Parts: sequence; structure tokens; C-alpha cells
Amino acid sequence: MQKPIWRRALLAAAGGTLLAALPGRQGRGSGTGRLVETAPRALPDLAFTDAEGKPHRLADFAGKGLVINFWATWCPPCVAEMPALDRAQAALAGEGVVVLALSSDRGGRAQVEPFYQRLGLRHLGIWLDPRGAAQREAGVRGLPTTVIVDREGRERARLEGAAEWDTPEMLAAIRRLAGGA
Repeated sequence: MQKPIWRRALLAAAGGTLLAALPGRQGRGSGTGRLVETAPRALPDLAFTDAEGKPHRLADFAGKGLVINFWATWCPPCVAEMPALDRAQAALAGEGVVVLALSSDRGGRAQVEPFYQRLGLRHLGIWLDPRGAAQREAGVRGLPTTVIVDREGRERARLEGAAEWDTPEMLAAIRRLAGGA
């Protein structure tokens, strides 16, 4: 059963420290999460919008490797990892890998665009999921959560919590899991 939105927001706002105390959950408040590889599995054709409100689906990115990051501006660990995601997008763009940072902020573009400007994010597109529908369909349990999708549209790995997405090790893992160009 999905946790109520207020509870997920409270847990994320606490920087993951409350979530870390739950049995069987990774401690997200203490640093980075761990990338958990899975057998390739189908992912629903998630729906979201771009900054202009135009609808998109994962199918629009067929043939590309994807790093789908579910985040919000009010989530401290999400905010902490955004510059690394921006640098990862810059490093991977020429290889046919797209970082889809899906914001669940209800304020949409009006909230996300100034946030990107404040942080100096230049390589990430603005992708919006203000009602959290894509997040629910993907089975996201908390923010931030990142899903690595291969070029055949299959989930290959998931990471709950923040990560240093631009390290050589993480970039190599993304390239391996998402599939080379």
C-alpha cells in the first residue's frame, strides 16, 4: 500500500533520516544510496509533461538509455544530487542517454525553472509530474528515487536515495546498464 503523500513528504523533508530508521530500508540520511541491479523488467509507459505542458511518454525516448530521477525541490537529498545529475547528463548526452529528472512539485515549471537557475543547472531538461502519477506507476517509495532504463525500455537498476551520479564509477554503471551507443 502506498504511503500517504503527506507522510512521504515528511520523510523526504527530513532528509531520509526517518526513513533510515524503518526496518529493511537503506539509510539515506547518511550519504548516498546504493544502485541495485535487477533482472531486466518491463516498465510502464510513464506519462509526464515538458516545461511547456506538452505531454510525453517513455515511448517518446525509444532506443535511448534513460536515467529517470524522481525528485522535488522541497526534498533535501534531491536538491543535493541535482548538480551531479546535471553533470551526468552533460557527460552522457552524446552517447544517447537521457537524464529525465521528473519533478513532482505541484507548482510545475513556475517552481522548477527558478530552482534550475539558482543551482546553475544547464543540461537537464525540465520534466514535470506534478500529480505524481508517473512516480506511482513506477512504484517509487520515496524521493529521490532513480531508475536506470536500457535502450529496450526495460528497468535494469534502481537507487533509492541520493547519489553522486557524475563519478567515473557511476557513469560506467549507467553506460553498462543503459547500453552503449
